[in-house]
Formats: sequence, C-alpha cells, structure tokens
Amino acid sequence: MSYGATPAVDQRPSPALPLLAALDVGGTKIAGGLVDADGVLLHRVQRPTPAREGAGTVLAAVRQVLDELAGHPLWACVRAVGIGSAGPVDIEAGTVSPVNIPAWRAFPLRDEVAVHPAVWELPVVLGGDAVAMAAAEHWRGAARPYRNALCLVVSTGIGAGLIIDGRLHAGRTGNAGHLGHISVDFGGRPCPCGSHGCVEGLASGTAIARTAAESGWRPAGGDASAAAVAVAARAGDPIALHAFDRAGRALAAGIAATATLVEIEAAIVGGGVARAGDLLLGPLRRHLDAYATLPFAAGVVVVPAELGTDAGLVGAAALARPVLRLDPAAH
Repeated sequence: MSYGATPAVDQRPSPALPLLAALDVGGTKIAGGLVDADGVLLHRVQRPTPAREGAGTVLAAVRQVLDELAGHPLWACVRAVGIGSAGPVDIEAGTVSPVNIPAWRAFPLRDEVAVHPAVWELPVVLGGDAVAMAAAEHWRGAARPYRNALCLVVSTGIGAGLIIDGRLHAGRTGNAGHLGHISVDFGGRPCPCGSHGCVEGLASGTAIARTAAESGWRPAGGDASAAAVAVAARAGDPIALHAFDRAGRALAAGIAATATLVEIEAAIVGGGVARAGDLLLGPLRRHLDAYATLPFAAGVVVVPAELGTDAGLVGAAALARPVLRLDPAAH
C-alpha cells in the first residue's frame, strides 16, 4: 500500500524531457517526485519517516518511495536522481547524518540509492535539504531575479543555502550557508552543536516557543507551539510579539553577517515559521536595517519563498540538473 501517494501534481500532456527523479528525506517524511526539465513537479509520492527505528528500516522506506516512482510510466524518461536530505551531509563521501534520524550517522545514502535496481545506471547527486531549497528558489522561485542570495528555511531548525554569482554554492562538504549555527549571542543559550547563542536557538520555531514560555507566556488552550505563539502575537499579546521580535533580530544579525562576507542582494525566507508573515518578517527587516549598515551590506531585500512544500523535491531535482547539461551556468 502507498502511504501518502498523490496523483500527478501537473497533468501537462507533454512534459519537458528528459526528467529528473527527486528524493526529499527528512525527519517526518520521505518524499519522491518526478520533475521535468523546466522544474515542474509532475508526480509525487510520500511515506512517513520511521525516524526512531533502525538504519535499515529508514532505508527500506526510501526504497519503497523509489519503487513507487519507478512504477510510474514516466520513469523511463528519468536521466538522473537528486537527493536533498536533512543533515549535516557530506557530499564528497555521499553520507548523511540527520540530527532527527539518530540511526543514520555517516550513512551512505547516495550509494544505497545508486544500487536500487531502477537507479543503478543513473547519476545520483546528494545535497543538504536547505541547499536544495536554495537551488529550487533560484531555479523556479523567489531567488530568480538575484545573482547573490541567501535562502533560509525557518522551521523547527534553521537551514540555509547560498547563491553566489548566479550559482549554487554548496561548499566542499555541502553545508555552506549554514546560518542556523552562526553565533549571534556569545553568552546565549547552549546549542546542541556545542556553541552558544546560535541563530537556530533564538529564531527557530522551537526557540520562539521557548522564548515565549521563559518570558511568562501561558497558552490558553494548552498549545505552546510557535504557531500558537503566532496566534497570540496577532491578537496583540506583548510577550508573544517579543518572542517574534527576538527571532527576527537573531535572523537579521545572521543575514547582516552574511551580507558583510559575500555581499548578498536578497534573503529568501521560507519554512513553516515563515508562514507567520509580517510577525517575523517585519522585525527581521527592521533589525536588518540596523545591523547591515555598511554601504556594501545595506539594502538586502527580504523576500518570502515561493515554492512552499514543493521546494524540497524541486530542489533535489535542481541539484541533479547539471548532469543533464541543460544549464551550463549551473556547473
């Protein structure tokens, strides 16, 4: 039985060929898709991630998604496979160590996908999920107008990817642009990464809920999530508004530091927490004006991401797109 399988996302009779297969591997779901050469998601399947199970059980879920994709009539048009995975990742070694999948530490995901019977003759490209999101937004989304951009995913954690001189910049291991673990408060909260005062510990959904709770906010219905804090903030609760202001300030400090280093033009903000809209983006923009004051770092545009839940699969496909040699600038 297929869990979460959906009909084709786009029903165009003549997709732009050849196609790319995409895998989006995260702590809650493993999604697979078929994406055409124009970046249109044609077909999607999905299964829950057995994140607390053993390494083999998680891999079996990946293989099941691949089995479902390979059964689609368009699979014969696939010429490469892209994988976007929660990380950290090591694209040189082809391994992943997702924080929220404990059994996978230095797990050889690229090689395991490559030996699947439907895949073994195809090129397989691995990248981190936030870097994949950056690739997606630059290919099909809000980062298209910009040659230099930082693309952020603000969710239960914070990830990011960089577009520099019109190209995706993944770095040697595939973790470049990891904004969530820039320290912006040296005496701040301890971070699981080993540092203190990281952006992720101040601006993620988990952090927003924690800031509100530590400041005395108490949810009326027992829901203490960041989404509930957003509801309270929209109603004018000062503690909830403070939690979003603090998150926006931390993001602004990280973005300003990035702008100072590599002169980005735009920050593209996506992820579940970003759906709070101006509750987050308003303080972010205000604090960014205060932090990014040098002429070459000032004026960074903050733009909401456009691709939503499709970004992971479109981004995974974008990672493999250079293999098709359709986009020389992507090399």
